[in-house]
Amino acid sequence: MSGISIYEFDVLMAATSTGSLSKGLHIIPDTVYAWLECQCLRASNDSKPAWLRLTQRRGHRAVQVTSFVGVIRAPDGYQIEVLPKVGKVIGAGASKARQLLIEMLCCLQEFRHLQTDTANLAAARMPLLEVFIAEFLRTVGHIVKQGLRSTYTTQQSNLFALRGKLMMASHLRQNLCRADRFFTEHDEFSINRPENRLLHTALQRILQLTASQTHQQLARELRFVFAEVPISSDPNMDFQRVRLERGMGYYEEALAWSKLILEQQSPMTGRGGNHAPSLLFPMEAVFEAFVSKHIAKQLARPLHLKTQARSHHLVRHQEQNWFCLKPDLLIKDAKKDVLVLDTKWKLLDGLKANGTNKYGLAQGDFYQLQAYGQSYLNGSGDVVLIYPKTGAFDRPLPVFEFPKTGGLRLWVLPFCLKSRQLLVPSDAPFKMVFKDLFERVT
Repeated sequence: MSGISIYEFDVLMAATSTGSLSKGLHIIPDTVYAWLECQCLRASNDSKPAWLRLTQRRGHRAVQVTSFVGVIRAPDGYQIEVLPKVGKVIGAGASKARQLLIEMLCCLQEFRHLQTDTANLAAARMPLLEVFIAEFLRTVGHIVKQGLRSTYTTQQSNLFALRGKLMMASHLRQNLCRADRFFTEHDEFSINRPENRLLHTALQRILQLTASQTHQQLARELRFVFAEVPISSDPNMDFQRVRLERGMGYYEEALAWSKLILEQQSPMTGRGGNHAPSLLFPMEAVFEAFVSKHIAKQLARPLHLKTQARSHHLVRHQEQNWFCLKPDLLIKDAKKDVLVLDTKWKLLDGLKANGTNKYGLAQGDFYQLQAYGQSYLNGSGDVVLIYPKTGAFDRPLPVFEFPKTGGLRLWVLPFCLKSRQLLVPSDAPFKMVFKDLFERVT
């Protein structure tokens, strides 16, 4: 099984295209390219953000990945691993970029069980999909060691001996001439329960996905333990039937991985939202989760962090509130809102202040933060835009002031993905919001 590793916003072209390769441009098999083009057209009719878009390079058709990262798997098994773009900018290489992505994914609720040390070690020598598969197999192996849980299930069958309750109508219909049979309904203590069916089905799916001989061998060994458990005929229904009874907590991690594997998508994108048989994650959401988790740990008491606040609206019309204002992060105390922060997964250049570039900032983001400041801070105080720290943006920008307001200021600050710290200027009025372990910049 073959594949390539690329970064966000890289471009893919068919192998029959001519010309020399340039940075960020990759050649893939014609059949894979044709499938990706089809996915582009399907995604264009979807209301959700597209993970792929059509473009052109050197007069040839091409497709460009967007800000979704993870694994794209074509029907023939060809895999395209999409890594965070900061890995390319800082020159860290695919291995470091993959490790960074794993650490960031751990901040998502669906990946809270991911063992970072083990996964990072694996990420240095195997693609992201194989890292996920290794984690799933590890959790299933833990269940096998603990023992598969059984439960009583009601069954109806035509037996040679009376067992349970005799179903008279069915018995007379089927056994009128068979005095040696009894059609009964009885309870049977069996490992055939939804949780085990889902794990068995996911193991079967793994054998189709993995290119690792080690993973294939381990998956077959684990499937042997599930030999008496049938494959799930309706995984969606079985997920609804899952009941983690007392003492079944050790099933939770494996079932979470099973859901990702069987649904073949990111929990952030919605079921079938992008028609991609893949594991894809929007980096805007991943970066927001990463920042919020670490900022929440580093607030001074009694302040606390609220994500996706919904307490204000932009306008009121005919006694109805319209257009909810939802900042990514809101720092509050017991009485009032203290600081509004919004995360942006975009690479800035702190040296390009002049001309049309303006550091790479978007005017729409400033309008958005002004609306947040007016509503949540009554037009006076500080709002913050947070971007990933890079070599080109390693220090906070000079403060922005909104004229004709009650003193509303906007700060553009870098967040270091390595140290997990926000770079806060020493002259920022809100610096006491954070503990001393936050990185201060003079």
